[in-house]
Amino acid sequence: MHDKRRSILLIVDIQLDFLPGGALAVDDGDAILEPTRRLMSSGAFVHMVATQDWHPAGHISFASSHAGRKPFDTIKLYGQDQVLWPDHCVAGSAGAALTPELPWTKVDAIVRKGTDPKVDSYSGIRNNWNQDRERPSTGLGGLIRELGVEYVYICGLARDYCVKWTAEDSAELGFKTCVLWDLTRPVDPGSNDSVRHDLQTHGIKIIESANLLPQ
Repeated sequence: MHDKRRSILLIVDIQLDFLPGGALAVDDGDAILEPTRRLMSSGAFVHMVATQDWHPAGHISFASSHAGRKPFDTIKLYGQDQVLWPDHCVAGSAGAALTPELPWTKVDAIVRKGTDPKVDSYSGIRNNWNQDRERPSTGLGGLIRELGVEYVYICGLARDYCVKWTAEDSAELGFKTCVLWDLTRPVDPGSNDSVRHDLQTHGIKIIESANLLPQ
């Protein structure tokens, strides 16, 4: 039984740059909008929080910040693999905006990530590795704890990066974590099997959003 008072819905990076026509569009990303809106409006959750990629111009994850590199190249950064992306979700830009198609007035908070020009941030809970080889907190994990939440449900974009990393960090913090598979889409459709395997290895459940809608 879904305990809505002990649960939170994390809505990851549903921003214009990740939707069709955006700078880093996720194929079929707009297909999740209507069912996500339905879930957000259903009363299934007391607590909802959105994450928002919010990069300074010239961010270290942008291919344009590295001479001779192109989008989707991979480099080593602080000892870890770093994918280089097209410029996207630049703070204050139109593409960084959350899509107007969802009812954002219903969320408790919007947590911005990727704000350090020298550090990427896939997860909504912890940034990627920094110069000290640490992953600093965004504060979202503490917020979830303060709300008394036990169950974390995650949807959004993209399945194989920000959703996956957020889910794995949630599970590592001890929350019972579920990914709403139908309310996510990947950058790389060929990643689905490996993403599913990695999530399940972390004890994360993969479910469909229809299981949460009030009957």
